[in-house]
Amino acid sequence: MPAVLSLEQLRTGHCASTCSHTSLDNSQIEAQRHELPAWTIEAEALQRDYQFSDYHQTIAFVNTIAGVAHEQDHHPELTVSYQRIRVRYNTHTPAGISINDFICAAKIDALYST
Repeated sequence: MPAVLSLEQLRTGHCASTCSHTSLDNSQIEAQRHELPAWTIEAEALQRDYQFSDYHQTIAFVNTIAGVAHEQDHHPELTVSYQRIRVRYNTHTPAGISINDFICAAKIDALYST
């Protein structure tokens, strides 16, 4: 199993081409998830809900997520409501959860907490 990346390594990392790595197995996912405790594993995806006080803040953060997705060329599934965004990451090729999902999750968390 590759070494678990620290939170700092995730936040400063860059998504690699999906052709250059494989999805993580369950033990690797759980070991890496400890760096991002607010994220859960649901239906074979890395998932987190973000709460906001109004729709304007919600949509502003959607645009922030879009910036990360564009920069990393790795795009999440988003479910948007008035005061909440659900972000779901999984990798289609290779199928499953990859280190790219964790990199993007860490980058989004860093922007939410500032």
